[in-house]
Amino acid sequence: MITNNIVYTKFSAYRFNIKKAQDSYLWDDSDKRYIDFTSGWNVTNLGWNNKEVIDAGIKQLHINSYSPMWALDKTQDIYAQSLTKALGHNLTVVARATGGMESIEMAIKTARAYTGRKKILGFFEQFHGSSINALSLGYRPEWISRLTDARLDFVHLEYPRLYKSKKTEKELLQELELQLETALKNADVAAVVTEVGIITGWGSTHVAPSGFIDIIRKVTKKYGTLLIIDEVGTGFSRLGSLFGIHHVNVDPDIVCLAKAIANGSGVMAAMITTKKIAEATYLTSNLQSTFGWNPVACAMAQKTLEIHQRDRVADQAKEKGKYIMDVLKKELKDAAIVGDIRGIGMEIGVDMKDVKPERVVKMVEDAFSSGLHIVCDYTSNIQLMPPLTIEKEVLDKGLDILISVINKR
Repeated sequence: MITNNIVYTKFSAYRFNIKKAQDSYLWDDSDKRYIDFTSGWNVTNLGWNNKEVIDAGIKQLHINSYSPMWALDKTQDIYAQSLTKALGHNLTVVARATGGMESIEMAIKTARAYTGRKKILGFFEQFHGSSINALSLGYRPEWISRLTDARLDFVHLEYPRLYKSKKTEKELLQELELQLETALKNADVAAVVTEVGIITGWGSTHVAPSGFIDIIRKVTKKYGTLLIIDEVGTGFSRLGSLFGIHHVNVDPDIVCLAKAIANGSGVMAAMITTKKIAEATYLTSNLQSTFGWNPVACAMAQKTLEIHQRDRVADQAKEKGKYIMDVLKKELKDAAIVGDIRGIGMEIGVDMKDVKPERVVKMVEDAFSSGLHIVCDYTSNIQLMPPLTIEKEVLDKGLDILISVINKR
């Protein structure tokens, strides 16, 4: 249904009007306050409307607010240096973008330009954005048949999820390696695109076996295929490390960042690659973005990164994530409706078993009525993504509401 002259989708169905937001809370236009366990889907990792980040943007706004594509503003240069230093892994060259979808498009173009190949491999039910290319990476063809025909330049594998699998982790990894060998052996796949071992953007929070990325890196190197890591949801301390690649300690060829890059206060994203790849492709990959990296967003991104590093936010996420998992497993151990509690850092899923999707949606609605803002995958899983800076007492209140709602079902 069209509401307020704006299109909403299944995963962003209209729910309420935001009057204000601060730290770990949202308020609607009747002044009711909600504890937020979404971070706007991994965007406001430092809490809503972080004052330091906003102040950095206001300061830059009085200096300069736009830079054309053929120019370099000082704030862009400073942030590019800070970001690449923080990433490491020889990822030293940045393409300026405005959102995760755009950064993924840039990565695909770069991989094709570098390898001379056209095929891209993705995993079903990972989400990489809403462009036709990005949807084709993770959606099953029948889901987007009204938008595009089956694409021969995209190939897919099933994501090796642990939950409900009858296979061991070792068996899942062996199967993955064999599938990758089959998919890549003709040396016609430019890149494999994936998150680092947990699905963040679909709502399922499915976790892959430990060693998932290591297998992919091993086989891609063997066949000259690039590895593109989508860090749009996993970046900026969400998984208990500053970036997901640090969590798994793998060397990718390209990384895509967005969402929490400026803590939601600035529209910004990045595709980062090696100097070798950038030198070989920048004249043909067409990495242009009119509003990519406006100086105000860069100033806010710089402050966001400084706070993550200064306050060791990744350590907070690791500690709080373990706490959340421990509390949920203890308090829901006798809840027959709960099939799985899984996650990495503060990206956590509570998956219901043997229930209709309507019941899961009702849990989200009941939690909202009780003052807790959460989201689900509209199938079986409730995805928890609180701000990483959430105060302990607020976190406990939110967990109490969630546990009470689930136990009532």
